[in-house]
Amino acid sequence: MITRDILRFTFGALGGNRVRTALILTAMAIGVASVVILTSLGDGARRFVVGEFASLGTDLLIIIPGRSETAGAAPALIVGATPRDLTIDDASALTRSSLIRRVAPITIGAARASWHEREREIAVLGSTAELLKVRHWTMSQGRFLPPDDADRAAPICVIGAKVRQELFGANPALGEWMRLGDRRCQVIGVLATEGRSIGMDVEDQVIIPVASAQILFNSPALFRIMAQASSREAVPKARQFVLDTIRDRHQGEEDITVVTQDAVLATFDKILQALTLTVAGIAAISLAVAGILIMNVMLIAIAQRTAEIGLLKAVGATGQQIIILFMTEAAMLSLSGALVGLVIGEAGSRTIGYLYPSLPVGAPLWSVVTALIVALLTGLLFGAMPARRAARLDPIQALSRR
Repeated sequence: MITRDILRFTFGALGGNRVRTALILTAMAIGVASVVILTSLGDGARRFVVGEFASLGTDLLIIIPGRSETAGAAPALIVGATPRDLTIDDASALTRSSLIRRVAPITIGAARASWHEREREIAVLGSTAELLKVRHWTMSQGRFLPPDDADRAAPICVIGAKVRQELFGANPALGEWMRLGDRRCQVIGVLATEGRSIGMDVEDQVIIPVASAQILFNSPALFRIMAQASSREAVPKARQFVLDTIRDRHQGEEDITVVTQDAVLATFDKILQALTLTVAGIAAISLAVAGILIMNVMLIAIAQRTAEIGLLKAVGATGQQIIILFMTEAAMLSLSGALVGLVIGEAGSRTIGYLYPSLPVGAPLWSVVTALIVALLTGLLFGAMPARRAARLDPIQALSRR
């Protein structure tokens, strides 16, 4: 029996019972499409997060008060230990090394913002002029905070696009005076709408000088200090410089945590990769269900085709050749269903990408190849038992349909 005969027999068997063939193809296609779509979403989420962090630059250092190692949790959650506050002087001390390019002290809080009869509760961020370049934001109108001394308070502010729309509407915002808490400040700039990054919604906040924020919130402490290393290669040395400098200023106590962008990025990358593999494994269960369907349908097919099997054995077909015939049929069903599922999955991924353009949806190559291989192996595995059963049939009894 040559390859051409095997393929002719297989296609004839598949075309002879179109309902059975369509049922198996549908089951296998659903399984493969599920794997492709879910891995596309998982990998798209991973690439989105990686892209957001990468847009900030991989040379960023985030200095947080308190040591996360103390209790295996965030510094702010440590019970029974109050970390020493970070101050503007601490931030200024970090600028004395060539390893550090920019330093932006940060204070955050909330206050009621109002202009004429419009008002709302809003997030307020206090910082310096360096924040714009450290966070890679852009301006749509006006200018950012001036490069004044960080200790100098000034009645000025920069607002996000959403704040401008909700408070000022169609009216021009630049040059207008708005009330922020119990103080007044003049709008000198509006941030661009694309200035959105993880942890900060730039569109929905007001930025004022850090000294003004400390007065507004009546607190000299900083929430964070963001430092930009001179280069990506200088990050390890810059991190050590930050630790040494703050330790010297805090009487020998190493009471801060320095987080690098690379460390945060690697953590998110591992988490989202694990999530992608998990959802892919869940989707792969449907491939097993499709394999069971193949086995059951082929067992029924053998019962319906006993005379055909008997005739093949009567004309000299061996048991091994019978197994090859039925295994080829199972492989063709699995592979065809997998290819249909791949097309459906890619179409689904493209549809999701069209509906959510900010999410870089796309099935990774490894998931596509794995889905095809698993689908093929599933069909062969579950098709083995029906094939062996067909090979063991007695030709005389098969011809008599017993």
